[in-house]
Amino acid sequence: MKLSVVIPLFNESAVLSLLINELHHNLMTLGEAFEVVCVDDGSADDTLQQLLEMKAEKPELKVVSLSRNFGLQAAIAAGLEYTKGEYVVVMDGDMQDPPELIKELFKKISTTKGDVVSAVRSERGEKFSKRFYINVFHKIFRNISEEQQLEQAGNFCIMSRRAVSAILKFTEQNRYFPGIRNFIGFQHDTIVYNRPDRAEGQAKMTSKKLFALAADAIYSFSKWPIKLCLYLGLLGVVVFLLAIVYTLISKFTGLAPTGWSSTLLVISFFGSVQLTFLGLIGEYIYRIYKEVQKRPVYLVKEVYE
Repeated sequence: MKLSVVIPLFNESAVLSLLINELHHNLMTLGEAFEVVCVDDGSADDTLQQLLEMKAEKPELKVVSLSRNFGLQAAIAAGLEYTKGEYVVVMDGDMQDPPELIKELFKKISTTKGDVVSAVRSERGEKFSKRFYINVFHKIFRNISEEQQLEQAGNFCIMSRRAVSAILKFTEQNRYFPGIRNFIGFQHDTIVYNRPDRAEGQAKMTSKKLFALAADAIYSFSKWPIKLCLYLGLLGVVVFLLAIVYTLISKFTGLAPTGWSSTLLVISFFGSVQLTFLGLIGEYIYRIYKEVQKRPVYLVKEVYE
């Protein structure tokens, strides 16, 4: 098997037929043996039924049905586990990752003999608010991450079997696939493309899910949340020392402040700082608890090969 394509799917019945037909057409032109691993992430519509019907006509389809909706990151991990190809493509199932780019990704990794080629977005077709949030996240994440991160790189990529094997060694519950892909190292190349908007249907990555994914990325690959606590604490100490100096000068010059306003401001400031610390520490404790539980990242209901 030369090439495997992993596609996580959740309620994508509106675009599924178009996606599989476009993908099959482009993969046939490669002239290489291939498989398409579609992971049904607990869809509530007829996504799974459509996949099984198409599988009867396209034997290269492999369908992995999860027991419930575990999320995009878990579905990608499940798909990688069931691939057999020498090279593995990961792409979204909403047609925003154009299937015709797989030929370019395959040509690039075959030419460079590298391990990862990521598709970097130069332009995006989504609405302005979503583009704004994503651009802000990538700017922040690139600057605060401990490892060098690719800006505007999502899940769409091609990887060698060596890179896939390395990624499968990661067992954490809170996953961010692009961050893990960069963390493993190896030779990493890129191609640039314009990302279109969805062809049909509703976006499954809501604002809430996007913010949750951004939090997973930052907490997993950056020290900055805990460093922020330290810096706020130091700032509080500086403000407290300045307040002492101001109070002593006012006392000796007879301009001592009257009332409770200054006291309330100081109490409010330190109270808010402490609550911020507790919230961040609580987030870390929760994530540690999730990892210590060692629950499965996903559960497979059935595999149709």
